Amino acid sequence: MPAPGPPNQGASDSEDALSAATANVVQADARLVRLRLDLAYDGTDFSGWASQPGRRTVQSTLEDALRTILRIPRPSLTVAGRTDAGVHARGQVCHVDLPTDALGHGGPAELTRRLARLLPADLRVCRIDLVPDVFEARFSAVWRRYAFRVCDNAAAADPLTRRHVLAWPRRLDELAMNAAAQRLLGVHDFAAFCKRREGATTIRALRELSWSRAGDLLTATVIADAFCHNMVRSLVGCLVSVGEGRRPVGWPVEVLLGLRRDPGVTVIPARGLALEEVGYPADSELEARAHESRVLRTLGAAGAAGAAGAEDARALE
Repeated sequence: MPAPGPPNQGASDSEDALSAATANVVQADARLVRLRLDLAYDGTDFSGWASQPGRRTVQSTLEDALRTILRIPRPSLTVAGRTDAGVHARGQVCHVDLPTDALGHGGPAELTRRLARLLPADLRVCRIDLVPDVFEARFSAVWRRYAFRVCDNAAAADPLTRRHVLAWPRRLDELAMNAAAQRLLGVHDFAAFCKRREGATTIRALRELSWSRAGDLLTATVIADAFCHNMVRSLVGCLVSVGEGRRPVGWPVEVLLGLRRDPGVTVIPARGLALEEVGYPADSELEARAHESRVLRTLGAAGAAGAAGAEDARALE
């Protein structure tokens, strides 16, 4: 998976300092508890996860619900993956620090029930757990698993699944797509498949990229330690070009090695994409994992991943 530019150290340091300060507050103030929330949502009518003025987002909807139920100032949620507009989630994870007395006697279970009554039908908090104060939804994560679903027989596409399955007008060759996908696995610089962000690395460890078919439904499974902005949809779009026969099997790896966006790569529509699951280590390994995640990775001359010695608070999504 050649080396990104130098990190934006000032921005990184300030974000890390804020994160550390928040963690210290949790440790110092026994009245605060950290909660892990497991979420599911239909992203069709949301403008993504992150709060935006005047837009309906998952973050703002959930934060407003917590504020209303607990009668506290609007809390701040930290999420494992900041999904874009139209992207769904079945296994999203976030954490929040709340005053202990705000939970009341019912604890997390009662809060889960109250949120179910208040939240809209396209957003659900499936579970809430008390977690150690070293748990961080974003930086403690070891891997994220996405699925992209596409029906390659648009004329027979099921109207009941139209909100989370992309209808494609041409038949796709999943064998060719799988052959191309296998060449992309490993630790690489995925700059060619990402929208660059100042100071953020584009080096990722891609663990799985595979296609399976059930009738007219094709599902891509994509697992990595983290993903850059637009990375999953760009990878899928690139492989779909191979599946249609418009590009050879070796083209995606050529794009990867080019290290810059190729105009031939289509960022496929968000409709078929869902965050399915986020993996975390044992509690005893949470703090070490969060520290490791913040270290900006580089690639050596031989392509091996290493640490640059700088921290990048925006490295993982």
